[in-house]
Amino acid sequence: MYVADNWKDYEVLDTGNGEKLERWGDYILVRPDPQVIWKCDHKHPGWKKNDGHYHRSSKGGGEWEFKGLPNEWSISYDLKSIDEKLSFNLKPFAFKHTGVFPEQAANWEWTSSIIKKEAGKRTEGDPVKVLNLFAYTGGATMAALAAGASVAHVDASKGMVNWAKENAASSGLSDRPVRWLVDDCGKFVEREIRRGNKYDGIIMDPPSYGRGPKGEIWKIEESIWPFLENCVQLLSDRPLFFLINSYTTGLQAGVLDHMMGKLITPKFGGSCKSDEVGLPISGTGLYLPCGASGRWEV
Repeated sequence: MYVADNWKDYEVLDTGNGEKLERWGDYILVRPDPQVIWKCDHKHPGWKKNDGHYHRSSKGGGEWEFKGLPNEWSISYDLKSIDEKLSFNLKPFAFKHTGVFPEQAANWEWTSSIIKKEAGKRTEGDPVKVLNLFAYTGGATMAALAAGASVAHVDASKGMVNWAKENAASSGLSDRPVRWLVDDCGKFVEREIRRGNKYDGIIMDPPSYGRGPKGEIWKIEESIWPFLENCVQLLSDRPLFFLINSYTTGLQAGVLDHMMGKLITPKFGGSCKSDEVGLPISGTGLYLPCGASGRWEV
């Protein structure tokens, strides 16, 4: 398992009965988690004394119950691999999210270390070029920028792209070379192929289901293979890495490994390794699984 165990401002305090108890900076939240199928005794005081609780509805969706949680607050992450600090502006919004997937810190460490090493070998006019697709609020983008890359950040939601810009500003990265793009990722990749643009590293965090800015429908089981075929065409002659994240049960680590092994390794060599990503649960020695990541590197 790729474990994100370097957080100081985030912590999984306890889990059980379909929920996880988390500390986000100074605030305690209770949120549902479909992976948590075990029971717990709810002895941790945070279960009763928390700042926000997202209650899932039996009809789908749910709603927040706030108990002193501010509209916005911030946390930071010390990027150990390159000794840089990232800052995140958080706010609770629909469907339980806060604006950060903390387990992805394990991948931020991996990509930033590769970028930092390569960037040190290159001249100023030859940056490491990274494409971040379905880029959300920009955690992976900021890690790449902090390591010295030039990044194309693509997401279909204007609100998410603006949020990512705010996070970059809070992290002191506004002056770094980044293109903020509100676009359907599939259409963007197709245009980049026609333009002849290439990237040294590609990161993607595709949703199970989604719609583009013009109503384009994305269903991961149907869309991911042809999408990956296109993305491989955007890799440079000597690419550094490729990262696929999946929160879809049907796309387990072995599936990610197989897809990359079929599409990338025959063309560029290198090696694939895919595994679950997870977070440590305080005081138990156990880990909370949070999806899977497929990694290819040269």
